[in-house]
Amino acid sequence: MDFDVFNGDADGIVALHQYRLQHPNPEATLITGVKRDIKLLSRIQEQHNGHITVFDISLDSNRDALTALLNQDNDITYIDHHFAGTIPDCNQLTTHIDPSPSICTSLIVDKLLGGRYRSWAIAAAFGDNLHDSAQEAAATLSLNKEQLAELRELGELLNYNGYGASLDDLHFAPDDLYQALHPYDDPFSFINDSSDIKILQQGFKEDMERALGQQEMNPGQKNRVYLFPNAAWSRRVAGVFSNLRAREKKDAAHALIVENDDATLRISVRAPLHNRKDADTLCRAFPTGGGRTAAAGINMLPPEMLDTFLAQFHSTYSA
Repeated sequence: MDFDVFNGDADGIVALHQYRLQHPNPEATLITGVKRDIKLLSRIQEQHNGHITVFDISLDSNRDALTALLNQDNDITYIDHHFAGTIPDCNQLTTHIDPSPSICTSLIVDKLLGGRYRSWAIAAAFGDNLHDSAQEAAATLSLNKEQLAELRELGELLNYNGYGASLDDLHFAPDDLYQALHPYDDPFSFINDSSDIKILQQGFKEDMERALGQQEMNPGQKNRVYLFPNAAWSRRVAGVFSNLRAREKKDAAHALIVENDDATLRISVRAPLHNRKDADTLCRAFPTGGGRTAAAGINMLPPEMLDTFLAQFHSTYSA
């Protein structure tokens, strides 16, 4: 069997979309989930003699399942921009991994495809809060300001849809959203034709209105921290809210804390946009933490560790 395994955010969906426009494989089984559901290879670790293509999930976080799959004679192509650690030396594994803070998985795919579907990659880069990279890619195309704004909104809406504790929090399951956009070579046609976009626009508007009403914890410090209640809207808006605040104050780090059902804490971290580093190192120091150098998170931080996290957060970004 063939499998397409991808993160459920804008970057994962669009990376797969570009790749399959160039290399169609309608028989591939889709494996995805909410944005923080990254250990996706464990769902297929019993597979033998298959072809597996992976987009936008950390190799390091999937190492055990990846090793098992390679030992079971699967051919695997791995495309990603997260921390990978040591990459296995195996003839059946092909990797295109670049953890640079200005790169997302969709831009890696864009390079592999020679820019054939670059408008899609631009949208994904905006969704991943890589606005400078998106603008640089857009400079190679004849896009007007309105088109660039449409791609930015598309990327941010696709990214917004990926955040949640479970699929029940989302407006659309990521595999359904991928299937909805996949018939479109051109993102502008999708924007004009899709009723899904209108649903995401309305949900985004309502959730952001709630989020912007939340107060900063301990205001006046160099870095900014926010605490949101245990609610579906809090989880949905976590990524886009964190990205917005990071763009407002580019020399500060940002942390958003959301209460989980089990009293643990879900944390999103954004390194300063003027110094995109160490978010992954900070979060990996805590249970269930991971991510990339510019943006990372912790899925289930025990509440008794919050003070320790906040101290390390401010210490990491004190300069």
